[in-house]
Amino acid sequence: MKIKVTQSKLSKALNNVSRIAIGKVTLPILNNVLIRVDQKKVSLITTNLDMAVIDYLPVSSSEDGVITVPAKLLAEFISNLPKTETVEISSKDTKVSIKAGNYSSTINGTTADDFPELPEINEKSAVTFKVGVDEFKTSITEVIIASSNDLTRPALTGVYFNTYDQKLAIAATDGYRLAEKILIDKVKSDVKAIVPASSLQEVLRAISDDITEIEFSFNNDLACFKVGEVEIISKLIDASYPDYQKLIPKNNDTKVILDREELLRVTRLAALFAKSVGGSIICEAKKPDSFIVKSVANEFGENDSEIKTKVTKDSRVHFNSRFLIDALNSLTEPEIEFSFSDRVSPTVLQNQKDRSYTHIVMPLNS
Repeated sequence: MKIKVTQSKLSKALNNVSRIAIGKVTLPILNNVLIRVDQKKVSLITTNLDMAVIDYLPVSSSEDGVITVPAKLLAEFISNLPKTETVEISSKDTKVSIKAGNYSSTINGTTADDFPELPEINEKSAVTFKVGVDEFKTSITEVIIASSNDLTRPALTGVYFNTYDQKLAIAATDGYRLAEKILIDKVKSDVKAIVPASSLQEVLRAISDDITEIEFSFNNDLACFKVGEVEIISKLIDASYPDYQKLIPKNNDTKVILDREELLRVTRLAALFAKSVGGSIICEAKKPDSFIVKSVANEFGENDSEIKTKVTKDSRVHFNSRFLIDALNSLTEPEIEFSFSDRVSPTVLQNQKDRSYTHIVMPLNS
């Protein structure tokens, strides 16, 4: 095997693939990157068994062959070479030689025999979508914040891609909050797939400034995301996702329009005094024109801030301040709609104009 490539291209590709090369004691080959050259097509591949990352590397010259090399070591070595150098990597048996100008090194590699077989998605039967990179990146970031880290509830550790009313939506919930974004307005295909949040984080990391579009596909138990020269294949979470749309209130009777930055500011102020009570704060609407955010009186004292806005009905609700701050940071417009009904019903936060994104926060017991 032999390849010749610029340092900058090789370093970028190794950074993309090496993040998931976390070897396990029982399977040390997972520490390695598989370098495959087949008919002048060069691919760098890593896997952690749940996900595989493939970077198709453009090279100036190559010779067919395959070898695996410790991914972190190779990535760090290449990253420390001058960016102007051309790097030549060749292998003989399990010895991998690296040369770049006056720099050279030999790394002990291993044969590819023990490298796990990569999952393959059937492109003919797969359901495929395309979306602009900015929209995809923003949407995933807005939603993924509501996913759970609780491994005892695996479905909630992912982002749910689902279609309804000819729309493709993505949603996540941890049981305390829920976020949904309409990603594509008009679709013909149906899909219901839970993608691990960790896989989507890798997709986001693979996005570079020169990428304008992302293609993603679902087939059986796999998802595939194509980001420029990078392909990320992930197992789907095998679980049933809750019918989250039933959790979204349709007719909250108290609705107020608030300046997002002002609400974020007074929420942060209240949160400073709420640390000893689990972050609990109170949001209260009072007719005719008062919206109050305050902390519960405790050993640190208390805080009370008022925002002037039109109020048609008195209502009061307790929140975890961190969840409310996360929701406000996910919204993007200067003015937002804050709607709620009572102390136990979910509160809905949306941008005032663009309603494609919905964030739900469950109240605390009060």
